[in-house]
Amino acid sequence: MIQRIQSIYLLVVVILGVALYFMPVIAFTTPYEAGIQRMFELGAQGLEEKTDDYSYTGIVLEPLTMRGTGVLAVATLLIPALAAGIIFLYRRRILQARICIFLAAFCIGYYAVLGVFIWFGKRQIAPDWDMLFGSCIPLINLVLTLMAARQILKDEAKVRAADRLR
Repeated sequence: MIQRIQSIYLLVVVILGVALYFMPVIAFTTPYEAGIQRMFELGAQGLEEKTDDYSYTGIVLEPLTMRGTGVLAVATLLIPALAAGIIFLYRRRILQARICIFLAAFCIGYYAVLGVFIWFGKRQIAPDWDMLFGSCIPLINLVLTLMAARQILKDEAKVRAADRLR
């Protein structure tokens, strides 16, 4: 199971997927007004404010929230869960390859969900936004998953060729 290269690829997807849960993906920055510039980071754990404490100046900042961040958390945790499940399907290579393709499509879907959150964040929180390093991880997972699917299909071709020789 683990000696196959696709298992290593999928194990890296699992590790990166779990790390993505704890990393911010998008940063929103408000314009500089009245001596204050607020910064928010969006990740799987929700929207978190990274602004300095202005309570000593007497300025009261209203807390901002974003609805639906649970969808991002579920999508973030589903990627490593599927990859871990694929590793243990090593006896059913065709099913393993199909789930890999589904996982690759799910990684693309993660960016669609992220795009919706960027659109809502621009309207509700701040017009300025930046992608952080965490937003690259689903792309890395996509590439690794496609590489794993390719290796799985190569293994299946080898097994079928060996069966024809018998």
